[in-house]
Amino acid sequence: MGIQSDLAAFGALGCHGLSVTTALLVADSARIEDTYDIDADWLVDQARLILEDMPVAAFKVGALTSIEQASAIAEIISDYPDLPFILDPFLSSLPDSGLADDDMLGAIRQILAPQATILLLSQVELARMAETWREGGGDMLIEDVAELTGAGCAYVLVTGTGASGSGAAALRTNTLFGEEGVLATFDWRHLAGPFVGAGGTMSAALAAYMAHGRDPLAAARAAQDFTAGALAHAQRFGMGKLVPNKFFAHSFHGLNPT
Repeated sequence: MGIQSDLAAFGALGCHGLSVTTALLVADSARIEDTYDIDADWLVDQARLILEDMPVAAFKVGALTSIEQASAIAEIISDYPDLPFILDPFLSSLPDSGLADDDMLGAIRQILAPQATILLLSQVELARMAETWREGGGDMLIEDVAELTGAGCAYVLVTGTGASGSGAAALRTNTLFGEEGVLATFDWRHLAGPFVGAGGTMSAALAAYMAHGRDPLAAARAAQDFTAGALAHAQRFGMGKLVPNKFFAHSFHGLNPT
């Protein structure tokens, strides 16, 4: 489901997506019932073959299932330091959202996040990751982001950092951070949903816009707009959640693929 969603977003935004699978899901539009992990060596073989065959303009890494996968991907990404790297490592459809394993969280923080151009995560996911380096709870958003940017992560896009209004006028806020602190906040109309793949739609759009050469701030703003439109035009194909419609936006984005 994640790769299918990414490829649709890439195609809608004028990019040709190349996929390497980290897990096979037993899932429908309502839930994930089980996963089958892909061996890290297979992952490396597939990635290396693709990268030797075609030039790439950006990387997006989604949910991972093992520390071995994280290490293998980090090694591959390190060979392409000049390419944008979007990291969106948590899958909200999983029963624990991928947040249960401290060792896995540590691997993401220590070997993948420092290479990321933009790390995308919710405020809840950020707080959970922060438990691997600090004690105590509370709202420490600024300090937690600073830990990541100080370790090398160029930008952190945190979703769900604020809310205002109610009913049809309800707004939600996402915040983009850089090494110097808050760079921009993005408000979007809250939609009831529920949706499958809303966050993945945004991270795929981020990768596509950066592949087209947009800077992180412009890419984040455009990805927010694209995701809001995809959610507003979402469709329910089965008996589960609404699926964002990535193909609504051709007429107004005006991208010129190169």
